[in-house]
This record gives sequence, C-alpha cells and structure tokens, in this order.
Amino acid sequence: MSDISARTPWDDLDEHGTGLTVDAFITTLMSQVGNALRRKITVSYASQFGLSVSEWRLLALVAHAGAPGLPFAELVVQSTSDKALVSRTLKLLEQRGLVRLVAEGNTPRKKLHCLITPEGEALHREAIPIARARQAAAIRAIPPELRHDMYLALLHLREYCQQIDAPDPARGDLHGLDI
Repeated sequence: MSDISARTPWDDLDEHGTGLTVDAFITTLMSQVGNALRRKITVSYASQFGLSVSEWRLLALVAHAGAPGLPFAELVVQSTSDKALVSRTLKLLEQRGLVRLVAEGNTPRKKLHCLITPEGEALHREAIPIARARQAAAIRAIPPELRHDMYLALLHLREYCQQIDAPDPARGDLHGLDI
C-alpha cells in the first residue's frame, strides 16, 4: 500500500499539467482501476450466473428501476455503453427470458421500453447479494479515512463529465438529439 502522506503528481498540478506523465493521467489511472475491478470482481460473479458483464449491468439496471422498467434511451445513458452494445445485449437477455422489450408507438422509429421478467427478477435476487459483497470487499480495501472523500470525488468527476457532455444548442451542438 502507498503512504497517504506521500506527495503525488497531482499535489501541485498547474492548469497546463506541467510535468504530468501519461501514467499519472486521471484517465489512465481510472481505466486501469476500472478494468482491474471489472476483471477481478464483476466478471467472477456475472459469469457465476452465466452472464457477461454487459448482461449483468443491464439486468441490474432494469431490476433496480423496477416497474415500469426503463426506456431504451435511458438504459443507454445509465449503462454508459453505446446503443449498439445495449441493443445486442438486450436481445440476448430477451432470448433468455430475463427481460422483455416493448415497442411504444406506431411510427417506424418506435421507442423501446425494457422490463424485467419474473425469471430476470429471480436471477437478480440470487446474484445481487454476491455482487454487493464483492463490491463491498473492494470498497473496504480503501482505508476508512479515504472512502468518504473518494466517493465524493468520483461523484464530482461524474458531474464534471456530464457537464462537458451536455449538448449546447447555442454552439450548434445537438448530439443526442434525433434530427
């Protein structure tokens, strides 16, 4: 473990990132940690229930939403995955009888709504205690005096990224809009 009193490359960081090396980039560190956590934690419990990480993520999101389920577009946002991956994964979950996709409207571009089935609920109920315990073990690996600040820092970064991604019609930025 590293000494929490030791200096880090981020301590006196100027706005230009002077001296910041790629291995200290926040994106590098977050990617390394995210990939390691996914491999060591999520893959093990997802595969235990015959699911890929993407399948588990979507099933858990739909289960958490409860009735009346989630619109496809919202599922894409919450899963932080691209539309194509979400679409393919939902089709696999639907084929297994874990979710049900319902088309809304009569236009060629019908909106899809995703609902969890009783079989999906049963699988989720069985898997979620294991997922929670594995996630808790990783969180508890963080010293108690750092957990609160780390959680708040991650929320802050998520909000920062959402603000960067928000479309600005004044700039002509209409991403996310179906035009």
